[in-house]
Amino acid sequence: MSTSNTTKTARGTRTTGSGDPQYVMAIDQGTTSTRAIVFDHSGTIMGVGQYEHQQIFPRAGWVEHDAQEIWRNTRRCVADALAETELTKDDLAAVGITNQRETTVVWDKNTGEPVYNAIVWQDTRTQEIVDELAKDGGEERFRKLTGLPLASYFAGPKVKWILDNVDGARERAEAGDLLFGTTDSWLVWNMTGGSEDGVHVTDVTNASRTLLMNIDTLDWNEELCETVGVPMSMLPEIRCSSEVYGKGRARGFLKQVPIAGILGDQQAAMFGQTCFEPGMGKNTYGTGSFLLMNVGETPVRSEHGLITTVCYQIEGEKPVYALEGSIAVTGSLVQWVRDNLGLIQDAKEIEPLARAVEDNGGAYFVPAFSGLFAPHWRPDARGALVGLTRYVRKEHIARAVLEATAYQSREVAEAMNKDSKQDLTELRVDGGMTANELLMQFQADQLGVPVIRPKITETTALGAAYAAGLAVGFWADLEEISRNWAEDKRWDPQGDREQQEKLFRNWGKAVTKSLDWVNEDVD
Repeated sequence: MSTSNTTKTARGTRTTGSGDPQYVMAIDQGTTSTRAIVFDHSGTIMGVGQYEHQQIFPRAGWVEHDAQEIWRNTRRCVADALAETELTKDDLAAVGITNQRETTVVWDKNTGEPVYNAIVWQDTRTQEIVDELAKDGGEERFRKLTGLPLASYFAGPKVKWILDNVDGARERAEAGDLLFGTTDSWLVWNMTGGSEDGVHVTDVTNASRTLLMNIDTLDWNEELCETVGVPMSMLPEIRCSSEVYGKGRARGFLKQVPIAGILGDQQAAMFGQTCFEPGMGKNTYGTGSFLLMNVGETPVRSEHGLITTVCYQIEGEKPVYALEGSIAVTGSLVQWVRDNLGLIQDAKEIEPLARAVEDNGGAYFVPAFSGLFAPHWRPDARGALVGLTRYVRKEHIARAVLEATAYQSREVAEAMNKDSKQDLTELRVDGGMTANELLMQFQADQLGVPVIRPKITETTALGAAYAAGLAVGFWADLEEISRNWAEDKRWDPQGDREQQEKLFRNWGKAVTKSLDWVNEDVD
């Protein structure tokens, strides 16, 4: 005998019976890997598939991915996640996608072939384009319309670079044969049929990272597109973060499963952390770190080096905005110490090595490998290890590596407090580095507020699942989703406050040593 439950939702009445899909899948297309994760109604992880993709470095400052490899890995991930859980596509109520933002793919709509590798958000090759766009007051114009500073970080200049440097690309684009998208658009287009009527969309969070979207009206700015040199015909349709875009069609791949949620990875983490009220904030510690604060339904223009971005938009509702501080290098600094210096063999070894000493020994590591992002926005900066004496050992350097993440996050938090005119009272955290308890305690000490890790730390994928499930009525509303959030561990500030201030002042001094490095002599 079957049973059923009826739930009132914002989109009508949902009746769930024993035969209805009981799971939602998230595809998390990240900077270093692609994952598929199956969640149940409580937000519990049921199964995971994951594959890393190649990091391509053609020149110093250039970072690329093979978009076709990412699409192949996506299919493998989905198959593995379903195999692990012994489920089929029929057990899935919806699929949500979260993705590395700003990473740019340009492909032929007729063949489905990318015209060039995906240019990754960390890539700095477009700095000359950005400098040109900044002339004659261009920087302030872009910030006013898009909420973004002019920087090589964003997608629009990357599209221009591809069109200007790949033979025949601009002509093909102007003829209407090429499409542009961040990796969410690339995946959705392929999942919904590709060259056979694939759906070409993105959501407001990803569109807000292009330097081409009006931050107030959430549509493409034709004048800015012309200024940057991106034909409007290439651009995906901008949609809400939670709505049904289409159904799986790609050769049986998730066939007929609704694709119903898209969020850029940091906004997805906000959604997964249930930061639905103004003033709530989170920090994701991944390859880089990204601190966001919900500022409500009106965009707040930053005066202290932050980004004004869209936090999310649910179908039929007003958009919610956020202030964001993007930090380019945090977790990747640990990888660099492992892979380039060989100080450790595994990333997990950084914490016990750092714990072997009581402090940093006077050493500070400014990881400006591709310049400094928020709140400085200094592309001329480069990495600096300063304060060295004969006393400093590898253990001190390990500690300086971890402390660099906390200092950079504090810089962003202080700018956020000034812009929002309200102080963070706690910081919800997620990402791989939250397993490092020395870092989490030092972060709380530096901020002077509690740092809280949730029980489910895969908040990026969970946020995409929530957005998709909300669109199809799997979850009734934001209140129901909020009830899934639960605290795992809390770090309260400890130690002498004046000592923390002294350390932070010395960090500021270290930052000055990384500036003004790139010029006509160094490129």
